[in-house]
Amino acid sequence: MREPVHRQVAAAVLGQAVLLGGLAATVGLGPRGWYAGGVYAVAGAAVLLWAARRSGRRSLGSADRITLVRALLTGGVLALAVDGGPVWALVGLASLALVLDLVDGAVARGSGTESDFGAAFDMETDALLIMVLSAFVSLSLGAWVLAIGLMRYVFGAAALVAPWLRAPLPPSRARKVVAALQGVALAVAASGVLPSAASTALVGVALAALVWSFGRDVLGLWGARPRRARASASQRT
Repeated sequence: MREPVHRQVAAAVLGQAVLLGGLAATVGLGPRGWYAGGVYAVAGAAVLLWAARRSGRRSLGSADRITLVRALLTGGVLALAVDGGPVWALVGLASLALVLDLVDGAVARGSGTESDFGAAFDMETDALLIMVLSAFVSLSLGAWVLAIGLMRYVFGAAALVAPWLRAPLPPSRARKVVAALQGVALAVAASGVLPSAASTALVGVALAALVWSFGRDVLGLWGARPRRARASASQRT
């Protein structure tokens, strides 16, 4: 029998504490890092429990647990970014989280356990990591990099006042490729292995691709409004 979701989330909070402790013992982690990681863990646990209860989820599946590990790694990246920890450790954790992003979806599809809850959990974990990385890279390349991390949240805020933006999007390989590009570009820029001009160009290309992807989706949702309105009217008659 699977562990109930509240126990799994409690174990994840403990895992976050262990990760932060490991960082403190190896690369060093000061009070700011501990505070950021602790607040992130508690707030993330509360949101995850709320989402699980809302969706009727009683336990996290194998794919969800992989996503949970990615969320813990994101907490470590956040702690190091806030604390000014070593870049190699920050990039290492971020890179591992990006690699695991290729795994949880494959596990969900392979096991036939895909769900709206799992998709949302995966998407929000991605968005958090990109937001943290974009904030970190913006310190060296400029505030414009924050647009990469903020775009997902601006879209979500717009959907609150424009209901047509909440409609489901059709599957798109291009959207997935563009999303993956953001993490790779930001991780490379954060590592400092490229000259500043090359990092700026790389992140600039990633941002341009993201603007194109969001723009295409927004236009698609706008164009689909009449069809959805007709479908809704036919269901009422």
